Amino acid sequence: MPNMQIDIVSDTICPWCYIGKRRFDRALANRPEISAEIDWRAYQLNPDMPSDGMDRNEYLVSKFGSPEQASEIYQRVTEAGESEGINFAFDRMVRTPNTVDSHRLIRWSAAHGRQDELVSALFVAYFENAVDIGDINVLAEIAEEAQLSKSEAVTFLASDEQKDEILAECQAANQMGVKGVPCFIFDKKYAVSGAHEPAVFERAFDLSLQGEKSVEDVPLEAESSDRPSD
Repeated sequence: MPNMQIDIVSDTICPWCYIGKRRFDRALANRPEISAEIDWRAYQLNPDMPSDGMDRNEYLVSKFGSPEQASEIYQRVTEAGESEGINFAFDRMVRTPNTVDSHRLIRWSAAHGRQDELVSALFVAYFENAVDIGDINVLAEIAEEAQLSKSEAVTFLASDEQKDEILAECQAANQMGVKGVPCFIFDKKYAVSGAHEPAVFERAFDLSLQGEKSVEDVPLEAESSDRPSD
């Protein structure tokens, strides 16, 4: 069975990252002969976000000019989400969080073998249940939903453990030229940016398995976070 290392650069408040994960998961399910080792890598769409987040309406005004303008932008995201069985709850969101703690939790969950499950739970919690994933108590509850220890998650999140590593990882992504997420990197030699349909990911699987040595970036217009849709 072919083995493949896949690094996924993502932010937990990026709607295209959620859509991209759904499409990537379908592509991987179509290729059961591939044994994939997946590692989620941190990225911050809003690196200057206050540590306690921001009121959602204030955020929309600062980023898009007005909630109404944001609503127009989110319409395309909502339609794409519906095609993947995602019911975005943009209208029920109260705060836009700082995502460092959610990324720390993802890193912590990897040591427990539940990273992918936690990422899915975070996406559902934020985008479909409209909860504040900047709150460490909320994050601990999400960890429990992903079959991780709630008490251990609280203890971890109350510390600063892995914070410097997460910030360094975000900086490294920018230095590597990652300008929008999601970005999928196959065996560190072939990269695909954007929430592509499964066929694109399957082509990337094949190119990586064939031993292609160059890294090719394939941006998807208006379907990755280099467009204002977070």
